Amino acid sequence: MNKEMGQLLQTFEEWTLFVKTLSRLEEKVWNSSLEKGKWTIKSIVSHMMLWDRYFYKEAIEKIALNQPITLKHVDFDEFNRKAVEYGNRTEVSEIVDKAITYRHKIMNDIRGLSEEQIQLKYKGLDGNLFYIPEYLEEFIWHDQHHMKPLKTYLVAEGWL
Repeated sequence: MNKEMGQLLQTFEEWTLFVKTLSRLEEKVWNSSLEKGKWTIKSIVSHMMLWDRYFYKEAIEKIALNQPITLKHVDFDEFNRKAVEYGNRTEVSEIVDKAITYRHKIMNDIRGLSEEQIQLKYKGLDGNLFYIPEYLEEFIWHDQHHMKPLKTYLVAEGWL
């Protein structure tokens, strides 16, 4: 694995370290929102975990097993609405466990791929291309998009 990919995976792992920190917080913190009417922390972590599960099951795991990927465009609003519903009905401990598990599965499977497999562009069911380095970069951005305001909020509230 090249150095750049190693660095991407190291940065990609920051989300799991953050989730482990969140796991020590009380339930009331998990059910709080950064702003009135916005998602709760529990909803945000559920949202992230379910995207990880989707990309793991539909792309990364398939690549590791030398199977065609089954990614296709999904309705983001519908996906995210279901993620919030999932978070509302699921225990924090389960969300934390799955968030860490799916992120580690993604990282471990990518680490097990050859350089050739990592550099290939895979075609999804809808014809869109999936390229692992680009996926990692986009999701690192997505992680930061959620982690930065969460950290600011939790520190301001005295919870971190």
